[in-house]
Amino acid sequence: MAYQHILVAVDLTEDCQPVIRRAVALGQCCGSKVSLVHVVEPMAMAFGGDVPMDLSSLQQQQIEQARERLDGFTTQYAELAGNCVLAYGQPRQEIHRMAKEQGCDLIVVGSHGRHGLALLLGSTSNDLLHGAPCDTLAVALKKDKA
Repeated sequence: MAYQHILVAVDLTEDCQPVIRRAVALGQCCGSKVSLVHVVEPMAMAFGGDVPMDLSSLQQQQIEQARERLDGFTTQYAELAGNCVLAYGQPRQEIHRMAKEQGCDLIVVGSHGRHGLALLLGSTSNDLLHGAPCDTLAVALKKDKA
């Protein structure tokens, strides 16, 4: 059974390029629709909830930069034109919600394959696997050798 709708969840770093390429290639093979999503987390969540200052202008800049980056992907990958979504909230919840609402049957995400302490602290790709409403493909990302 071929996938009908592939949802690619990206963090907008350079690491997302191989993830997008893999998903687009898979979509071409299967004749699938490919959608891209990036989730901007509320800054207050990143700082533990209580922040004694107004972060709204910084948050707005972050959203605008993310929108520009997403728009850039549509010029690189014609398959994504009109299918790029910028969401706001907790990544796992928003990606799962979008996958359900749009009837996606595959979520594609990049994975650094962390071990040890980094694994215990968790990652978005690992978090997405739990409770996903459809199949999930974790694209292995190569580590830089330092």
